[in-house]
Amino acid sequence: MTKLPKTTSNTPAKAGEVDRFLATAQAAQPRQGTQRLIFAMDATASRAPSWDLACSLHAELFHAARDAAQLAVQLVFFRGAGELKHSRWSATPDALLRAMLSVRCLGGMTQIVRVIDHAARQAAEHPIRALILVGDSFEEDAARAGAAAGRLALYNVPMFIFQEGNDPRAAAVFRELAALTGGAHLPFAPGGAAELRGLLRAVATFAASGRGGLERALANPMAERLLAQLR
Repeated sequence: MTKLPKTTSNTPAKAGEVDRFLATAQAAQPRQGTQRLIFAMDATASRAPSWDLACSLHAELFHAARDAAQLAVQLVFFRGAGELKHSRWSATPDALLRAMLSVRCLGGMTQIVRVIDHAARQAAEHPIRALILVGDSFEEDAARAGAAAGRLALYNVPMFIFQEGNDPRAAAVFRELAALTGGAHLPFAPGGAAELRGLLRAVATFAASGRGGLERALANPMAERLLAQLR
């Protein structure tokens, strides 16, 4: 995977969109001691019908990150014919929010194994509190994904996988990946705005403050749901 800003696009018609992503995703580097969170989005065509709603809800994670002390976020998305992009680490999530809102879905296969491998490479450089993945399907080799998750687990990086819809194969693989890394598989119904909002805020709390912070956040009913899986 090529780090920003070095990138190419296989879809010339989308070049302006990718350029906007690259331009807006350059934000302040985190200070030493900042907690790090990777947020990955499936931007393939199957998510197009609910993409605008999903983006508005994903923004909750960035708002929660902005409110949390010392939390830096890296945004990753995949779509199209092997296109996978990631931003720099940002301690100012508003820039990442603008980048996310500029992305549109494009037909292609899922690239979840590549996302996990990228997270492991990042974790080899500095501690990562969590990898969040939001998607609705899994179209890759499950054994390869399991092996990648096993490597990620060596760095103590839990995967929190938010599954939109109820694809049974995806659910089975996502549960396994979450279990291998000590994370959680969190399905949500399409259009389940309040549910997803609460879950994203709960994970952001965990990334910023750990299990103790999550236990103190039980006013958010989704925090208890997340704690139940982490136990």
